[in-house]
Amino acid sequence: MKKVMPTHFPPPLVESIADFGSAVRAARTKSGLSIQDAALMCDVSKQTLQNLELGSKPVSFNTALRIAVSMGVSLFVVPTEKRSIVNRLLLPVLEQ
Repeated sequence: MKKVMPTHFPPPLVESIADFGSAVRAARTKSGLSIQDAALMCDVSKQTLQNLELGSKPVSFNTALRIAVSMGVSLFVVPTEKRSIVNRLLLPVLEQ
């Protein structure tokens, strides 16, 4: 059986689908799930999960959110003018 190598979580400020996909991949690999097992758990195809993780092809927001929640990735919504403050406050917590 192939061992899943954990990847690091990206910074908390998501500015692209690739950033979001990196967070989903980091959560998946941290839990030791293969992409196939995670896709089964999320009830999506392996290709859909791979598209999200790589940010390579469109995935609906509903599907992306469902996958993220299943993988343990949370989203926070903050006003644009507050994002640098929130980002700065979250970094130390995530580095623990």
